[in-house]
This record gives sequence, structure tokens and C-alpha cells, in this order.
Amino acid sequence: MYGWIWRHLPGNAWLRALISIVLALAVVYVLFQYVFPWAEPLLPFNDVTVDQGMEALR
Repeated sequence: MYGWIWRHLPGNAWLRALISIVLALAVVYVLFQYVFPWAEPLLPFNDVTVDQGMEALR
């Protein structure tokens, strides 16, 4: 997959590397701005039950 992307980018190796970095940063930006906030309510990270076990010991 990465070879296919590399072959289809314009320019020499330096320009391709620069475009690759910009594309990677764009993907990270989209993930943090749109995908992760959308998925966060669907994930069970706030379902903590450790405190209930401590109450039984007291």
C-alpha cells in the first residue's frame, strides 16, 4: 500500500517525503478532531467499578 502511494506522489524523493509527512499529519488531525471525539462516548472507559469493591471492605 505504501509503495503504491509513494509511486503516485509527484516530484522527486524530497518532495514525496514532504508530501507524505503532510498527508500523515492531515490523517492525525482528522482522527483527533473528528473520529476520536465521535467514538469516545461509544467506548467503555468511564465504566469503572473498582470503588464498589472498596466499599465492601470497610
